[in-house]
Amino acid sequence: MEPSQVLSALIGACFGSLGWLFVGLYINQRTTRSAARSAARAVYFELLLNRANVELAATYGETMPLSRSSYEQLLPQLASLLSANDLSTVAGAYISHVGYEQVRQGRDHPEDARRAALASILGAQVAALERLAEVAFTSAERGDLRLAGDLQPGRD
Repeated sequence: MEPSQVLSALIGACFGSLGWLFVGLYINQRTTRSAARSAARAVYFELLLNRANVELAATYGETMPLSRSSYEQLLPQLASLLSANDLSTVAGAYISHVGYEQVRQGRDHPEDARRAALASILGAQVAALERLAEVAFTSAERGDLRLAGDLQPGRD
């Protein structure tokens, strides 16, 4: 084999290897982002159920336990998708569970304090839902959610 053929083969092998490396990295990044968006969707629907439970408590006084299993399980994927501010907003909705549990377990709270706590908890749930909807769903999907009543009108 001539030196020019060896050189051509080495250069071709280097470019081929680099090409496969970049393709592999691209596929890995897409897979990771897709898993993170799926995690955000699961947490979105868990928060939707929690919001309904908080609304039920605020309107009718019936308190049901709030769920957090999806959030706890999928937090690493969420952390790779959300900005620090968005992650803080979502975490705030789950941190508010402590206050909800106090309202749920203790009936001796003054009605004004109970109403204020539930309104604040509901606000945290809604803020987290809005942030998750932004990153987890396309604008067409957000429109569908709006039609279903899951998102507030005028939000996109």
